[in-house]
Amino acid sequence: MKRSQKTWIWLSIAISTVVIVAVFAATFNLDTLYAITRINILFLLAAIALRMVSLLFWGLRLKVMTRSLGYEVKFSSLFSAVLVNLFAGAITPGQAGGDPVRVHELYKSQVGVGDATAVVIMERVLDGAVLVAMGILAIAILGPIWKQLGTGLALAMFLGWVFIIGIIALIYYAVRKPEPAKKLLKRLLIWIEQRAPGEAMRGAIERADEEIGNFFSGVRSFAGNYRGLGLGLLCTAGFWASEFFVASILLISLGQHPFIAESYLFQLIIAVIMMVPFTPGSSGIAEISAASLYALIIPSGVLGVFILLWRGLFFYFNIIVGFLASLNSYRQDIAKPE
Repeated sequence: MKRSQKTWIWLSIAISTVVIVAVFAATFNLDTLYAITRINILFLLAAIALRMVSLLFWGLRLKVMTRSLGYEVKFSSLFSAVLVNLFAGAITPGQAGGDPVRVHELYKSQVGVGDATAVVIMERVLDGAVLVAMGILAIAILGPIWKQLGTGLALAMFLGWVFIIGIIALIYYAVRKPEPAKKLLKRLLIWIEQRAPGEAMRGAIERADEEIGNFFSGVRSFAGNYRGLGLGLLCTAGFWASEFFVASILLISLGQHPFIAESYLFQLIIAVIMMVPFTPGSSGIAEISAASLYALIIPSGVLGVFILLWRGLFFYFNIIVGFLASLNSYRQDIAKPE
């Protein structure tokens, strides 16, 4: 592991830990001790299981998208790509580090670099489309709650929406005006090779023009495949819905009301904010946002425990599981015959 990667890991963990400790210090009382000793293990395990279900939805989305481009990749390989990407995503701003990792893992599964890049970029488009749709629905149903949000959260949310819409607009422009985008994508391939070096990726860079052509072809093919696009949207909706519902199950495990509607809104806001590359793994930003939002609906004494459990499942879980999956993938690569 490179020194820079270790720095990102420890920086993201340090920021997250400091903020969680600060939340505990600011909210600690007898209710905190009661919440810790009364955690419902059954619901805690259910939250962990639901987190795994959301990752299965992610793997299923990759299956649908690669199949729509004519590839038959084993689901186990695609699910492995999802797990491996968790580690890089957890330690890079905006979780952007997971994107090149997924491209690399798809390429290892015999998906062309251009098509793999198209799949990963279209994932971002589907995420943006679903989050925008969820945001519109949330505003329509839970309008009064928006008025309780502070200016800082509202500004961060606005920046998140601008970032998501900007990404979608950029991709649309790239497809309509491919030539300027080719230069940018060549730089992207070089960036991926620097983080996932190998002869295969170097060869792909040498075939950049062909692969970039495949990328635009892949984007057009997927966008024109309405069945694949529809299934991709369903998988994306399933992924985000299950991700968001984890928080409500954690609240139940702490003896609190699930606040399903409010929690969905809060998770949506946090997800949008985390799209913007503020800090590595959105450390600190995620904890502060969650603490500010959930303080509106749960007792202060329970807040610190909830933030710890929630970040444990969405940050520390990603680091541990992603690291183990990356290690396993690396060992498999070494074991492969030349």
